[in-house]
Amino acid sequence: MQNELSVFPITLQQDLLWSDMDAYQHVNNAVYFRYFEDARMAYFEKIGVNTYMAKHNVGPILASTNANYKTPLSYPDKLTIAARISNIHEKKLTMDYIVYSQTLDKVAATGSGLVVYFDYTQKHSCKIPDEIVKQITLIENSKV
Repeated sequence: MQNELSVFPITLQQDLLWSDMDAYQHVNNAVYFRYFEDARMAYFEKIGVNTYMAKHNVGPILASTNANYKTPLSYPDKLTIAARISNIHEKKLTMDYIVYSQTLDKVAATGSGLVVYFDYTQKHSCKIPDEIVKQITLIENSKV
């Protein structure tokens, strides 16, 4: 597990919930996007995105996301969910995610999301604020 997760600066531990499963007795595919969102929001909290958004009405908006399912998960299980930013440009960034099953001791899913920075007052994309880029650089360089 350490090798797969070592490049992710944000990791969460959470129990797989019974309600995450579907009629086929494994975690429903849509639930993985909630797992990704949990990790994304933890990352944003860590780097001050929500505080910046509250002050300036400028923040992220998810443009696209995807998941690659490696192995089915079922209840009970403990999960490690992780996020990192693998690519950053002037107005957008790419986040990578991983869902790791502690019970199976392997990666259950990977995914990514394209996040665009958005000025919610002016209703258009905008440059990622310098102080957010600085925090991203600090957190990502701490994993090198």
